[in-house]
Amino acid sequence: MKKITKILIVFLFIVITIFSRETAYVASFNTLHLGWKGKNYKKTAEALVYFDLIGLQEVMNEDGMKELKKELEKATKAKWDYFITEKNVGSGSYKEYFGYIWQKNKVTMLKKYGFFPNTSEISFERPPYGADFKIGEFDFTFVLFHNIFGNSKSERQLEASYLNDVCIYFQDINGDEDDVILAGDFNLPAHDNAFKSLFSNRDQIFYALDPTNKTTIGKNGLSSSYDNMFFSYKYTKEYTGECGVFDFTNNDYSIVRKTVSDHLPIFMIFYIDEDDD
Repeated sequence: MKKITKILIVFLFIVITIFSRETAYVASFNTLHLGWKGKNYKKTAEALVYFDLIGLQEVMNEDGMKELKKELEKATKAKWDYFITEKNVGSGSYKEYFGYIWQKNKVTMLKKYGFFPNTSEISFERPPYGADFKIGEFDFTFVLFHNIFGNSKSERQLEASYLNDVCIYFQDINGDEDDVILAGDFNLPAHDNAFKSLFSNRDQIFYALDPTNKTTIGKNGLSSSYDNMFFSYKYTKEYTGECGVFDFTNNDYSIVRKTVSDHLPIFMIFYIDEDDD
């Protein structure tokens, strides 16, 4: 009986320790033309209030970031801050910015590394962008990417095949920082063969979100699994093992697609009470 009691006490101690640890929610969201007419910023903010830091794709102008910040502050009664990339990227008349937005009392932006440099051998239509952040004791490099959609799947696969080089690049320029998180809209499910080179990365990189989870919104329901977050099993020990997709649609798919986005926010949860770097 005494042995059982001891085991129960140890078990309860472990459970209490785990659930009492401080955590942070880091998200990625394709905002679908943030800054263009027709956006419901109140509803967009309501889909993001649960997160501490969000990496954004398809930001069309800074006015959109300002409006989102304003609505997030109304919804949370807290101060928010944002960053929009120095230039927009893309091709022809369609170009977009990457953005980061975060709760000011929890998150600090430490350093900006800029865009991955295109070369004659490795070139992206929208080069990934990286920056360092700190939440509590957890600091990391947060890299955002929006893969080309193009005219064929092979175009998407070609860009995805370069992502190992992207992670190596940011890992090499960020000094002593070991944690690199790559997130965004990849226009491919994470189990596609195009990611094989990324999974061979020296830092043991793999996806967080199971590709069976749907992350895009069709007219009549959830459809593709295009959004994900990749991280290092070797270094990112702060990851709690918890991640997910936040479905805010309430089955109102056609309206949400027009007024908020045709994507859902995805997220990972990290311990922030200690840093393993």
